[in-house]
Amino acid sequence: MNLEPILSARGLVKRYGRVTALDNADFDLYPGEILAVIGDNGAGKSSMIKAISGAISPDQGEIRLEGRPVHFRSPIEARKAGIETVYQNLALSPALSIADNMFLGRELRKPGIAGNWFRKLDRTAMERFARDKLSELGLMTIQNINQAVETLSGGQRQGVAVARAAAFGSKVIILDEPTAALGVKESRRVLELILDVRRRGIPIVLISHNMPHVFEVADRIHVHRLGRRLCVIDPKEHSMSDAVAFMTGAKTPPTEAAAA
Repeated sequence: MNLEPILSARGLVKRYGRVTALDNADFDLYPGEILAVIGDNGAGKSSMIKAISGAISPDQGEIRLEGRPVHFRSPIEARKAGIETVYQNLALSPALSIADNMFLGRELRKPGIAGNWFRKLDRTAMERFARDKLSELGLMTIQNINQAVETLSGGQRQGVAVARAAAFGSKVIILDEPTAALGVKESRRVLELILDVRRRGIPIVLISHNMPHVFEVADRIHVHRLGRRLCVIDPKEHSMSDAVAFMTGAKTPPTEAAAA
């Protein structure tokens, strides 16, 4: 691939006492692609994603965004740089409305004295923005933008979390197990949502254990094993059983995949 990665990492190391979670891990995400990250439990996938999204600081190694070295000290810094992460627990506040959740931590204030001095929120602008973003992604089965998130189905909640990421993630969106707790119909809607976001030009990192979903939407598959990138495979050239075999160590990846 001749393109420069939009997000890359080289030689990431993260140790917790005697446990090495990341062992010289590499990572590359290219513009406009869906990159799936797969690996067995304990392989270090979560540590790598946390390092990239600012949730942890690696002990060694370098992360680059658009070719420039970055050092995120928190997820807020990564968000400001354009990297949005949707964690498995969604990080939504159930009692708050859809609009409030969309703007959680980045609320809009009214212009002038009301906002600057009295800290008054511009609810009209936030509701309009939230409605527009949900409409863009075909999520207007949600009728009332002011209804509490706890009244939504699992798929709708995931939709709100993805819509929030798409609204503010200007460069990269990371999705951690987005279909893990969903039924067949809701999983289908979330996969369509992922493809919709990619069509808008935002590259996506998809962490998932669901092989059929991975092979359906991913352009490339990053196989993580024993704290490092084992290989990167093309889902059109390898089967699901190949991917599982590489992941578990039952099979050695081809040289060109290991070098990718």
